[in-house]
Amino acid sequence: MDRNYTLDDIALMTGFSTRTLRNYLTQGILKGEKTDGKWQFTAEELDRFFAEPFVKEGLRIKRNSIVFDFLADRSKQAKRACVILDIPVSLKESKMLSDFFCKQMETVSDAVFTFDWNNGNVRIILSGAEESVATIMEAYHGMKSSD
Repeated sequence: MDRNYTLDDIALMTGFSTRTLRNYLTQGILKGEKTDGKWQFTAEELDRFFAEPFVKEGLRIKRNSIVFDFLADRSKQAKRACVILDIPVSLKESKMLSDFFCKQMETVSDAVFTFDWNNGNVRIILSGAEESVATIMEAYHGMKSSD
């Protein structure tokens, strides 16, 4: 069974607030199904949403802002890390990666990430407390080792 995504999952992947995503639902830009009072989205619905030109531009801006904000903050008070992963994958593999990173983000409190799949390539940008980013990267490398 394919995994369904929640508004919180999409917010994690995109950097958009759940309020913005609800506005997209109202406008018909994002489509899903409400089950037991919670919105659920299939991977196919997300692919269509991410392909919308307006959304693509917003995602590009969000991704760039994560990296720019990291680089611009020259007076960090704690150890911070920013990782950009470019991974050539199939659509099926991209779904597994999005599931993996969404679940990992639930385990840390001080990190953000964006996820973008485009024509066989995934770009993941992960930024936050050094320990949080390291924990997620260790889990990612552990997952890749077990393949």
